[in-house]
Order: sequence, then structure tokens, then C-alpha cells
Amino acid sequence: MLDVTRAAHVYLACGYTDLRRGIDGLAAMVQQRFQLDPFSDSLFLFCGRRTDRIKALYWEGDGFVLLYKRLENGRFQWPRTPENVRALTAQQFRWLMEGLSIDQPKALRPMADLCII
Repeated sequence: MLDVTRAAHVYLACGYTDLRRGIDGLAAMVQQRFQLDPFSDSLFLFCGRRTDRIKALYWEGDGFVLLYKRLENGRFQWPRTPENVRALTAQQFRWLMEGLSIDQPKALRPMADLCII
């Protein structure tokens, strides 16, 4: 059973992507434009100009899975930043799928490099 939430990494292609591309076109984009391995245990997300539909590319070990989601009401809060690709946390992926921005200003951020004196 396909469970893309178990992917080791989730990458979001910032900006606009031509959603007429199929598996081969999206995999080539991942490899050539982002310098990432499309055969890794990663989920790659793409969004067109209308922002009410996304495509996701996932390598399942024996072939690619191409997922397509179209919202009937509302739009995805897709970043249009100049970055080419952006890694998402599991929480950011959930926010995106729920129609929220992946940059929640009031969300608690994980802390790193802590020590007790």
C-alpha cells in the first residue's frame, strides 16, 4: 500500500511548474534542475499557476507513482520564492495539504544545540 507520508524527504518545487509534464519530465526536472535523485526515498511536489492542483512524484522501488490532487474549493498556499527547491518537514507537508502556509509565523520552532550549564 502506498504511503507517501513515510518518505524520508519531502521536496517542494517553488514557483510555477508546467503540470502538463508527466513522470519523465518531472523526474528529469528533479535530476537536472534541482540536482536531486528522483530514485531516492523522497516525495517531490509541483504546483502550476492556478494553485488549485498539485502533482507529486514518488519512486516506490519498482516504478514511479504520479499523484495528482485538485482542490474543489480553495487554493494551495504555494511559495513563489526565488528558491528552486525547498525541503519540508512532516508538519509543513501536513499544513500544505490542509491549505495552510508552510511558514506558520506562530508555530514553535525546534531548538538545536542546547546544553545545560
